[in-house]
Amino acid sequence: MCAVFGILGEYNENIAKNALSKLAHRGPDYCGIVQKKRLFFAHQRLSIQDTHHRSHQPLKHKNILLSFNGEIYNFKELRKELDYEFQTQSDSEVIIAAYLKWGVDFVSHLRGMFAIALLDGETLYLFRDRLGEKPLYYLNGDSFIFASEIKALVPFLKKVQMDEDALMSYLSFLAPTPPYTFFQDIKTLAAGEYAIYSHNTLVIKRYYDILSTKPSIITSESEALLSIERVLEESMSLRLHCEASTASLLSGGIDSATINYYAREQGLRLPTYTLGYKEFAKYDERENAKATADFLGVQNSQVEIDEAMFIEASDKVLDGLDQPLNDPAAVPLYLLFEKIKADGHKVVLSGEGSDELFLGYRQYFEYLDIEGAGNLAHKNWLKKYFRSNFSMNREWEWYKRVFDDTLLFRTMGEKFTDLQKNSLMRRNVKDNESLKYIQEYRDRFLSSEHTDESIWYSYIDLNLFQAEHFLSKLDRVSMAHSIESRTPFLDHKLVETVFSIDPKLRYKEGVTKDLLKKVMYKKIDEKILKRKKKGFANPYMEYLINSKKIALIKEVNKETGLFKEEKLDEYISGASKGSFKQHVWGLYVLSHWIKKNLL
Repeated sequence: MCAVFGILGEYNENIAKNALSKLAHRGPDYCGIVQKKRLFFAHQRLSIQDTHHRSHQPLKHKNILLSFNGEIYNFKELRKELDYEFQTQSDSEVIIAAYLKWGVDFVSHLRGMFAIALLDGETLYLFRDRLGEKPLYYLNGDSFIFASEIKALVPFLKKVQMDEDALMSYLSFLAPTPPYTFFQDIKTLAAGEYAIYSHNTLVIKRYYDILSTKPSIITSESEALLSIERVLEESMSLRLHCEASTASLLSGGIDSATINYYAREQGLRLPTYTLGYKEFAKYDERENAKATADFLGVQNSQVEIDEAMFIEASDKVLDGLDQPLNDPAAVPLYLLFEKIKADGHKVVLSGEGSDELFLGYRQYFEYLDIEGAGNLAHKNWLKKYFRSNFSMNREWEWYKRVFDDTLLFRTMGEKFTDLQKNSLMRRNVKDNESLKYIQEYRDRFLSSEHTDESIWYSYIDLNLFQAEHFLSKLDRVSMAHSIESRTPFLDHKLVETVFSIDPKLRYKEGVTKDLLKKVMYKKIDEKILKRKKKGFANPYMEYLINSKKIALIKEVNKETGLFKEEKLDEYISGASKGSFKQHVWGLYVLSHWIKKNLL
């Protein structure tokens, strides 16, 4: 795992090297630079595969330069197909050889996670992996600059200005939606996209879409289970075998238990790590995690967090994220990775993606039920009733959408609805205004062969809720400690397998993760399969209120005037009583960014 960075065009050497140094945490093992007139092409390396100096990047072959962040899990198989005189044992060199054979289509042969910068003569190609595990940002100004994190691009901005689309999409969906970032002029590639920059012209294209998978190829449950089991085992195997010391996160749930089960089956008993919260037992999963660890026969280390640790780390974490990301789990996860780093591990396995693939959120089933309300005979009467009886609760918004014949599901990450934003902000926000940030995804779904709305739920959540929210968090907090995070449930072949199954098989029993639970039946303890989902809950609001750091929201608002004071007070008061907690955390994170960058 590493960092890519480069400049095509005029640059100041000192500024370029200083910007590159801001990515050193992502690759502390080696820094490589190819420097020419109008070209600065660089790499920060975290050595995982073929640690020999011959695999240092940028890699060069004739007029080709490569800077690559990620892992290509099938690189050994690809080597056998490629007529190329390899000088290393690295997956990086396989990328160059694959490009020479297949051209830009080489990316379709890769199985893994990646952000790739490949310069062929005067043409630069940038690729972000299919499911957005690795980030890639760019600034197209007087020169074209790209980087693995925003912080390396900020020094090249003439002025820091907040992007309004990033703000509005963040409030709606927990993270800015591609291509926007909070820094005007800095953009991001979306999952499955690539960029071509040549002769001062930038073109963005899509090379991958999950929806190209044919629907309902698999119609029987028995075939579905066998298919999932086969590709899941394969995905785990590809990510488990590694030269670097590897650990795993462990909660009390099925996802981390599944990862560690397959590790054990392949002769690996990974050390596992679990979080706990001092004086907040309701958020604690240590007891359940210990039971899972005992069942699997693996070592489990428990990291206990208290308010002082959380508050001390919070500013560091929010600065490291570069832009607002509304995920309160970022802080405790950062502290967990700190412990994993101290114990000497370089790779960590995590269970992201399972919920979106196997319908692991109870709300998915609620949405499916509510979808049917649009067919009610007395819908018009209900439509008038909901319009005249406004409520801040999300259920009111759900039914209103159905009766208004507008899109109901807009990601599991939807937080502030447009009506909530309109009542909170000192600007007019039209109902359904936020749809523009997901319209491209919806259009692709409607033009695909998939028709079941549950597939839409998984599709939009994998592209936004996962890629821009959870995976952005995981990448930043793990790489802050120079740790590579691997997510076996986000193998694109596993995703395609699930998308090829008759979607009703995922939800017909009304059980969350039904197919995964049936695959793992008799493999892991039945108590694990039946445990109620906790998620990555933590006492962030209690800490924020007790420490009085919550006052930052009103302090910043007095200077910006973004929000109406009385409505802001209403949200903050509600958070102290357990309502709208993540809404308020999102406002706090936003306030932190504004104070640091704009005030």
